Amino acid sequence: MKYWLLKSEPSAWSWDNQVKEGPSMWDGVRNYQARNNLKEMKKNDLCFFYHSVTERNVVGIVKVVKEHYPDPTDKTRRFVVVDVKVVKKLKNPVSLDQIKENKKLKNIALVKQSRLSVMPINKIEWEEIIKMSSMSHY
Repeated sequence: MKYWLLKSEPSAWSWDNQVKEGPSMWDGVRNYQARNNLKEMKKNDLCFFYHSVTERNVVGIVKVVKEHYPDPTDKTRRFVVVDVKVVKKLKNPVSLDQIKENKKLKNIALVKQSRLSVMPINKIEWEEIIKMSSMSHY
């Protein structure tokens, strides 16, 4: 199993939308590196759900339930989607500032490639963010 982070602007698609909608496609990706990451995703891979732009918080976990297929919103037919469903909301959101302050996360793609909307997360980074979300001072 691999771990990922999916970014979405809450005004376009929020955690609450994802919870309400149930299993749904992660569409609208228009960056080739992000597309390639979607193509790497396998069923049951876990993904952090990250609110970008206004909030900049990891807020929950979703799971890949369907591997990549053509994005129906893409007229060029170059991009793909995966289907994801909610696993759980994090006990406490983990902010980008908290991630930047954590030495164990200094090489995380969220900091190194801040514009990328779909990125891999390694197991150590995944576990550290989970730990941070359960600590009462976060």
